[in-house]
Formats: sequence, structure tokens, C-alpha cells
Amino acid sequence: MAITIILEIQAKKGTGNDFLAMMKGILPETRSYDGCISLNVYQNQDDSDVMVLVENFESKAHYEKYLAWREETGVLQKLGAALEGPPSIRFFDLVDA
Repeated sequence: MAITIILEIQAKKGTGNDFLAMMKGILPETRSYDGCISLNVYQNQDDSDVMVLVENFESKAHYEKYLAWREETGVLQKLGAALEGPPSIRFFDLVDA
């Protein structure tokens, strides 16, 4: 079953646009990774250092495999060093309501 991942991050003060530029070089690989259905990035209108990524993957297992790959390649460490603190990652299922 497909899942939606909400990833909220805060770049170091005053570096939001630089962080987005870095992401533009990284995210094409994410979008083409096995199991990734879609990925959109949103930048806060009131604080350009805050971003939310809304990701859809085929399953949580696909997402965990993707994260392990990013860890192995060193990308997570690079991105983490550019953040104010740890990201907020939440997993959601689509429900019929």
C-alpha cells in the first residue's frame, strides 16, 4: 500500500535558498528511485529556511531502502550538516473518510 511521507526541515539561518539549490541536484535521483511515486518540495512563505517535502512511495519498505541508500552514499550526512536540527519525518496512510 502506498504511503505519504511528510518531511519537515529547517535549513541553517539564512541558507534556505542555498539548501534548495543543493536539493535540486539531489532530488532527480530520488524521484527516479525504485518505489518513489512522487516528491514535491514546499518552501514556507514566512520563513524561507523552512521546507516541507511531501513524498509518496509504494511502501514504507521502499522508503526505508531509499534512506539506507542515501545513508551509504553520504548524502544524508551532507544534508544533515546544513540543517538547524533533526528533520521531522511522519508517515501517513490514505484513508477513506
